[in-house]
Amino acid sequence: MTVTRITTFAFSGIDTLPVEVQVQIASGLPAFTVVGLPDKAVAESRERVRAALAGMGLALPPKRVLVNLAPADIQKEGSHFDLPIALALLAAMGLIPADELTGFAALGELALDGAIGPVAGILPAALGAASRGLGLICPVQQGGEATWASGIEILAAADLQQLMAHLTGRQLLAPPAAPGLIREKAPGACLSEVRGQESGKRALEIAAAGRHNLLLIGPPGAGKSMLASRLPGLLPDLTPREALEVSLVRSVAGLIEGGRISARPPFRNPHHSASQAALVGGGPKARPGEISLAHQGVLFLDELPEFPRPALEALRQPLESGECVISRAAAHVTYPARVQLIAAMNSCRCGHLGQSLRECGSAPRCGETYQARISGPLLDRMDLVLAMSPISPGELARAPRGESSGAIAERVAGARMRQASRQQDGGAVSNADAPLEGLTQGCEADALNLAERAAQQLGLTNRGFTRCFRVARTIADLAGDERIRRPHMAEALSYRQRLSQAAIALPA
Repeated sequence: MTVTRITTFAFSGIDTLPVEVQVQIASGLPAFTVVGLPDKAVAESRERVRAALAGMGLALPPKRVLVNLAPADIQKEGSHFDLPIALALLAAMGLIPADELTGFAALGELALDGAIGPVAGILPAALGAASRGLGLICPVQQGGEATWASGIEILAAADLQQLMAHLTGRQLLAPPAAPGLIREKAPGACLSEVRGQESGKRALEIAAAGRHNLLLIGPPGAGKSMLASRLPGLLPDLTPREALEVSLVRSVAGLIEGGRISARPPFRNPHHSASQAALVGGGPKARPGEISLAHQGVLFLDELPEFPRPALEALRQPLESGECVISRAAAHVTYPARVQLIAAMNSCRCGHLGQSLRECGSAPRCGETYQARISGPLLDRMDLVLAMSPISPGELARAPRGESSGAIAERVAGARMRQASRQQDGGAVSNADAPLEGLTQGCEADALNLAERAAQQLGLTNRGFTRCFRVARTIADLAGDERIRRPHMAEALSYRQRLSQAAIALPA
């Protein structure tokens, strides 16, 4: 009795764990058994494989067929085990050369007629195969996605018939075309359409230039969501390395279409009814959450206090560490989560606190209760806080158009280039991640003294003190200044001052 083998992968976050699919056909009562800690989807593979072979006019031999997924102590999840099981079984039946499978890893879901359907995780699987000197067999729809792992042989087939013809030398498959990095136009409306709100535009520009977290507070209709939705138009394209990191998460989540990888930073805008698992990841299969899907991009939380309190508190650690660790009894899964958090909230539940003609009868108590839904540690992670007031109808009707998103994006790109030039040693690229030591060395004495006095008077935490320097460094970068000067630090402190008060500063 011989055993045929082929490699496939299980996933732990965006990391791949090699799994060897072993198939043995032995004498005994007819049976088809899958062992090796399979979940429900893997256990059902035997029926899909049986039906796919029947659709090709083939039948399983009337013997005992045993499929082992090694190592047996790792949970196997997902339908991508269909294709490697079918190929190893065909090799055990002598229909394809077994030695042809030793140089490949395979992933794919089988339809009942033998067609190979797309699955999640092709990109990390291709990179995992490349690191082990293997080629990759995958669905034809995802051949372009697999080409991002350079230097490997890729067999992208539409069905089992094509694969059998290729592996037996009857008809060779053409290599898939590489889609290339897509550099799309920045999405969203132009910032020039926003009338007034110059302080909001300024805060948005600073946030975009340094990848700083931003909290916008104000009554309904003040323009908080309108400003936040225009942030993507200010952000520069991702580098190829960053785009690959983003695409690894999207591939595991099954969100890459046609193998296309975009250079645009992701912008995720979940509804405030999102659960903790939806925001930070989790569930039965520990899937990536919104904060990981927004990796290297923006996570926008509108109506911030309306999110469940446990979900918001779960964001605190990923915002600081840049990764999200999902712990289960059987495993620990880590997803990248280096995001820029943009949040918006009303000043109170009715939204009109401080407006004597419109505020509710429970003011100002309602504002204190509403704002208390946001914990101090989460607020401390916001680099900029801006209280916005609605503009008057006259200003809305008569205010001229402001700067376009393109003009502001050029300044943002220039500031990002200055940040990158300071970090040529491989350190943090954005000011939001810059260490305090390097920031204080480039700070003038009077600006440093101002920051120290303000930290004492405002009761800033060490985190808040560091983030003031980071924002000031970004303001200096936008001004083209190599040193942090007093005006830069004063503007940075003006955004931080609101966090030092017992209650958030509200518009009059």
